[in-house]
Amino acid sequence: METQKSSSTAIVRLDSVRKVYGKGANSVTALADLSLEFEKGTFTAVMGPSGSGKSTMLHCAAGLDQPTSGTVVLDGVDLGKLNEKKLTLLRRRRIGFIFQSLNLLPALTAEQNVTLPLQLAGTKPDRAAVEDALAQVGLADRRHHRPTELSGGQQQRVAVARALITRPAVIFADEPTGALDTRSGRSVLTLLRNAVRNHQHTIVMVTHDPSAASYADRVVFLADGQIDSELRNPTAETVAERMTMLGAWADKDAVGSSAFGGA
Repeated sequence: METQKSSSTAIVRLDSVRKVYGKGANSVTALADLSLEFEKGTFTAVMGPSGSGKSTMLHCAAGLDQPTSGTVVLDGVDLGKLNEKKLTLLRRRRIGFIFQSLNLLPALTAEQNVTLPLQLAGTKPDRAAVEDALAQVGLADRRHHRPTELSGGQQQRVAVARALITRPAVIFADEPTGALDTRSGRSVLTLLRNAVRNHQHTIVMVTHDPSAASYADRVVFLADGQIDSELRNPTAETVAERMTMLGAWADKDAVGSSAFGGA
C-alpha cells in the first residue's frame, strides 16, 4: 500500500478518517483510518468492490456526511469545525457536484439549471460566465431547452456546466456516466478531463467503470475502507486487471465487473 504524503497543494485532505455506522455488535466500519489527498488541478478516480467505502469517502470529503473521527480539510477549511449552515454555504460556493441521477429541475431550461447554484449562493449570475460554461460543454445553442428536450448525454453536460459555473475548489462526481450510453459517456469524460487540463479544476470521481477511470490522472483503489493501492496514468486494461485482482481478494464469490458497484 502506498503512503500518502502531505502536500501544500492539496485541495482536499482526509487525515485518519474513520466512519462507523451503527453501534455495538451491529456496527459497520465504512472507513478505517483513511488518509488521502487530492491535489489542485488533478483528476482522480476512486474505485473498489461493493462496500469498499468509496461513496462514504466522497460523502465525507464533500461534507455531506460527518466522520466518526479524523479530519477533512477542503480548500484550507476544516469541515469538522463548521456548523450545518456554514457547511451548506461552503458546498454551494466551493464544491461542484455531478451525479448519475443528473438532478436537473425539469421546469427549468438548461441555462436556468446552470445558474441555479449561483442563485442559491445569493450571487447574481454573470451572463458571460454562463454563456462560457454552456459553450464549454457544447450546448450554447440549447440553452433555452428543458431537460425533457435534451438527450441523456446533453442533460449530463448541463450538469457538468452547472458544476463548473461557481468555479469550485473541487468537483465531486459520483458515477457520472453510469446512466449514459458509451458515446455520451465518453463525451462527458472528455469534458471533465479538459476541465482539469485546460482550467486546472480538481475532480474526484467515484466509478466502477475501467474505461471511465482511464480518463483520470490517478486511480485510487479502496478495500475495506482503506487504500489498497494506486495507479498513475491508467489505461482501461491496467485498471480492469487491478480491479480483478482486488475483487478476487476482497470478495471471492464475486469476480468480474459485476462485483463492483456502490459503496
